[in-house]
Amino acid sequence: MTRAPHKDTSPSTPRRIAVLGAGVMGVGITALALSHGLPVLLVDPDPAQLGRARARIGDELRMAQLMGHLPAAADTAALDTAAVPDGVSDATAVIEAITEDTALKARVLTEISARVRPGTPLITNTSSIPVGELAGHALRPGDVVGTHFMNPPYLIPTVEVIRGPRTSEVTMAAVGALLGTLGRRQVVVRDAPGFVTSRVLHPMINDAARVVQEGTASAEAVDALMEGCLGHPTGPLRTADLIGIDNLVDSLRVLHERTGDDGCRPCDLLLDKVRHGLLGRKSGRGFYDYQEEN
Repeated sequence: MTRAPHKDTSPSTPRRIAVLGAGVMGVGITALALSHGLPVLLVDPDPAQLGRARARIGDELRMAQLMGHLPAAADTAALDTAAVPDGVSDATAVIEAITEDTALKARVLTEISARVRPGTPLITNTSSIPVGELAGHALRPGDVVGTHFMNPPYLIPTVEVIRGPRTSEVTMAAVGALLGTLGRRQVVVRDAPGFVTSRVLHPMINDAARVVQEGTASAEAVDALMEGCLGHPTGPLRTADLIGIDNLVDSLRVLHERTGDDGCRPCDLLLDKVRHGLLGRKSGRGFYDYQEEN
């Protein structure tokens, strides 16, 4: 009698992932996964956001392929969307990419950890909230690990991975395997507010915005000097538009609350842009005008 081959269903072998949140990062991570052959369940409670997400994912895939950053063929038929997370139970990894709000992320991690199999990596794509703090809300804190994908994920090949104080070896191996499947290089850091990238970058962007606020220079001048003199690839204020100025303000608030560093208090210009809906590329205007692109 011939036995069927053993099917590896361990969490370290990514088969189908769930992405929570159909915003900028959720869309980008989903596009990256689909382009590397991973089926995705994209979950967002807002039907309108989900409706827009599929078209945006298609746009990202086409752009990435034109730029030569992703494989030529991507199976968008492997994308499922849902307004509720009922289907996450069969996922081999869950990536949470919702708003940078501690209470909201904690609530989602509590709910999702009760739905998935033990040992399923719960990956929080946070830019500033300590992973250990979030892991305390999951049923199994050892399953929780942090990642910080940069926007757009298809363009930036390195991912900051944050090992929480209770993250298990199994979880670390699983997230490493997933990032390998996605063609990303991981750099592992210890847990702290803002980790490395946000702790360095976001206060610097805040200072750049403050220079504009004080009338020392225009946004264009600040970015030109940072690019031409200091080698910043896009300039801090164009980077702010790419991150999303609302997301940047949320991250700065987390850093200010947890570090006490007054340099992390969002400056008035950033707060004013958020109040007026000038959120950057995603809204059509921020420090720069993108309305023709949108």
